[in-house]
Amino acid sequence: MEQIARTWWLVLIRGICAIIFGILALVWPGITLYVLVIFFGAYAIVSGLFSLFAAFGHNVQSRAWLIISGIIGILAGIVAFAWPGITALALLYVIAFWAIFTGIAEIVAGIALRKEIDNEWMLILGGALSVLFGILLIIWPATGMLTLTWLLGIFAIIYGIAMVVLSFKVKKLAP
Repeated sequence: MEQIARTWWLVLIRGICAIIFGILALVWPGITLYVLVIFFGAYAIVSGLFSLFAAFGHNVQSRAWLIISGIIGILAGIVAFAWPGITALALLYVIAFWAIFTGIAEIVAGIALRKEIDNEWMLILGGALSVLFGILLIIWPATGMLTLTWLLGIFAIIYGIAMVVLSFKVKKLAP
């Protein structure tokens, strides 16, 4: 805690950056989505290259998987750069199906835990909302992408405010 208190200003800067990012995401959602896709592409290529380099330091059995993983990562990065719109849409569908499958699992868990816990309906309701969210993303993908960008912006602003408040709280703890 003492270390955080001494570097309180780093937490403050982190919070301010998050707030700025959130505002920019709300003001320019299209550019934000494009930048996220480009960052994903860069990450995928770098990750793929590291997997290929790591393949030469492992035994033959794991080397094959590292080479395959590296090639897939590099190809995914190239696709993100060449077709950012398709990449954004694919990412949206991954999020949509994740929300649907997670929601179904929560509903099943809520039903299974009916006799074990109180307020299991909250888990079931959360699961139903997750399924609904996923279905809505599939039905309206363009609106879904815009909404996800806005949600990211709102989250970043709220997170940034929390970090700014935290920075001043931990500053008081400095020796």
